[in-house]
Amino acid sequence: MIREGLIADLIELGGAGVSVVDAGAASTGGAGVVRVGLHRTGARPGPEDLEGFDILLSCDPAAPRPWVGVADLDAAIAHLEAEIARQPTAAAVAAQVLRGSLAVGFDQALVQESLAYSMLLASRDFRAWRAANPPRQRSDDAAPRVLIGEVDGALTITLNRPAARNAVDARMRDELCAALDFAAEHPDAPPVVLTGAGPAFSAGGDLDEFGSAAEPGQAHLIRVLRSAARGARNLGPRLTARLHGACVGAGIEVPAAAARVVAVEGAFFRLPEVSMGLIPGAGGTATIPRRIGRHRAAFMAISGAVIDLPTALAWGLVDAAV
Repeated sequence: MIREGLIADLIELGGAGVSVVDAGAASTGGAGVVRVGLHRTGARPGPEDLEGFDILLSCDPAAPRPWVGVADLDAAIAHLEAEIARQPTAAAVAAQVLRGSLAVGFDQALVQESLAYSMLLASRDFRAWRAANPPRQRSDDAAPRVLIGEVDGALTITLNRPAARNAVDARMRDELCAALDFAAEHPDAPPVVLTGAGPAFSAGGDLDEFGSAAEPGQAHLIRVLRSAARGARNLGPRLTARLHGACVGAGIEVPAAAARVVAVEGAFFRLPEVSMGLIPGAGGTATIPRRIGRHRAAFMAISGAVIDLPTALAWGLVDAAV
């Protein structure tokens, strides 16, 4: 009841919640309100009328950027409203972080994301999710989490935890950062291919480790220091990410930093963190807006929707299907 009262007060004050209006009108709501603009009929508003919105929904499935085109507008609105009602704090923070991501440099965007992520780790909503989904005790696999090889003159970096669908734990993150640094410092500067072993490129962060850090401030410093997204971006045009199967959470946040992203048929993409009371924490609020714009990135993060390969191609999240 205390939580419900606090959230009700926040929504009343404009500190959380959602506002859904026609995109031709002015956006409404305070800093924590997720602002959704709609296009139902007629000409779409020009870009100068859209900056006040976080998400833009159109009834035209082929609507161009920054719109998210949907076949059933009312169903899409209802889904967004339900997701925001379920996690109003995380949705508000995701919208706030994404509003500023493109206004700062890439490294600063990573810092802003990590600060917000670390704060949410201490939130009531994340603690409730963690209590409902207790971590499992599993024996550690001593095999390397990341493999480095060479194929046809290209350096290959392969996520190597196939039994766990390449879930990214702290050890994989550290080994991936080391592999990306090795590639960056390679004296021959060969092309680099990032891929994953097994049925999925990566199902995202290892849920059993979420919230396991004893000190959120130190976890923030480590997250910024050991950023695979930064390592991928630092390789510039040398890096191609080759994706397949599930590309969830970190499984799309990190490869989105690559200069070129290709995916095989059946690949799909999703950002699930808001549903856990968090925001993307592997660089996604920095990498994904730089590929598809902040409005579509906010839709991905807050709705948790599955993005199929044709949509990812149309949006520019993926550069080519192979």
